[in-house]
Amino acid sequence: MSVVASGYAGILDAAAQEPYWPTQEWRHSSPEAQGMDSEVLANAFDYVREHQTPIHSLTIIRNGYVVVDAYFWPFQKGQYHDVASVTKSVTTTLAGIAIGKHALELHQPLTSVFGAQGIANLDERKKRVTLEHLMTMSSGLDCDASQGEITLSRMRQSSDWSRFMLDLPMRDEPGNHFEYCSGGMHLLSAAITRATGQSAFDFARRELFGPLGINHAAWPADGHGVSYGWGDLHLEPLDMAKLGYLWLNDGRWEGRQLVPAAWMRAAVRPQAQLEGSDEQYGYGLWLQPNRKPSLFEANGRGGQRISVSPEKNIVVVFTGGTFEPGDIGAFILASLTSDQPLPENPAAVARLAAAVSDAARPPPPVSFMPPLARTVSGKRYVLSENPLGAKSLMLTFSGAEVAQLQLELNSRHEPSRPVGLDGTPRVSGNGNFGLPVAVGGRWESSNTFVFDYNEVGNINAYRFRLTFSGDDIVVDLSERSQVIQPTRFRGTSGNRAAPAQVH
Repeated sequence: MSVVASGYAGILDAAAQEPYWPTQEWRHSSPEAQGMDSEVLANAFDYVREHQTPIHSLTIIRNGYVVVDAYFWPFQKGQYHDVASVTKSVTTTLAGIAIGKHALELHQPLTSVFGAQGIANLDERKKRVTLEHLMTMSSGLDCDASQGEITLSRMRQSSDWSRFMLDLPMRDEPGNHFEYCSGGMHLLSAAITRATGQSAFDFARRELFGPLGINHAAWPADGHGVSYGWGDLHLEPLDMAKLGYLWLNDGRWEGRQLVPAAWMRAAVRPQAQLEGSDEQYGYGLWLQPNRKPSLFEANGRGGQRISVSPEKNIVVVFTGGTFEPGDIGAFILASLTSDQPLPENPAAVARLAAAVSDAARPPPPVSFMPPLARTVSGKRYVLSENPLGAKSLMLTFSGAEVAQLQLELNSRHEPSRPVGLDGTPRVSGNGNFGLPVAVGGRWESSNTFVFDYNEVGNINAYRFRLTFSGDDIVVDLSERSQVIQPTRFRGTSGNRAAPAQVH
């Protein structure tokens, strides 16, 4: 037996003798010790590099051991990441905990939680809407997920988000029809607050995150102190894996039943069927019963995933800036060659370790600079109305490798940020939620400069294409995950007002 193999055998022997929970720290193992092929996993990193896949992290837990924990530059280990709609699965889990503590009841009507007085459009169907209907997205409320989740947008424009959702008219009989509804999950968060006297975030810190050893998280709340039930929770990838491991273990952690076992079993059983699809929905979790192996997932915009396969005793966590996790998942599936340890393969383990290390490094530099750069350098361009709320921008070119960007936004004060011109985006701090932002740019032609403003852990990645003409610019703005639609608008460096948006 090799030194590597004997080392991992010692770890497995120790694990068999003592209970192990990753509350304080995950244990690590070679893939082979857990029946996985390191060579195939290393091939996944080649795929990412060759296809320039915007994945941010990949975490694989098998049999309770970390076999891969990778971070793709510019996202870095120790940073938390917007988990997007994975938040919904956390909100429903918290509802399950509250039900286990008898603060809520699964079949409790909304009128019992919030009181019937003052609820608009209160008919007999609405009186039958329960917390379970919110968890299965089958409330029957007139919630529309089209046009970029138009109901969610309207809710966020209202003065009281929970009241907005409660006041919606009914469209269907509760329980009859699945309709993706982020606002319904916010209403579930409000129900948790009503029942516990705490925001969902504070309740999570006491009853979920605390017991799991999750200490680094952020979760915004609305103006009434209700945590966003549908999204914007930020967690580290290894902590996302703890949630998957809790679900894998039927809600049990360190000898405690944190989530009621009966609720957890129901959460991963089909509760709603998507029309025209084999996909099913449990309590905030997406079910893939026809896959081999079968799995359930917490699923978020841009490629955020916590995928769990009890059949293979595996938890896989993805974060990214809009990519298809299934492309990488195919390699993971192919690597699952046995449910027993494989012979150690030191060469393949070394290749995988090198791939993980290389993924965390910035790319090598290249550069190009046209004469126009001097002319536009330091000019402040006032921008016309645009969906990002950008008021002005200024680029300063002082060398071939790095420029400086000053971008004025409606929502927050933006510091001057370095822009990598050599093919390597530069990372600076104090972005949204305090997370880093990576900015890289290049001259596409003699009068067109393109830069990517990548919020990395916050998922959004904006591309600005600036075409310069005299004192004016035309800006083509897009976002990789299409959180905003591509749009064109103008800017001017003169004293006159910015031109109107271009259509």
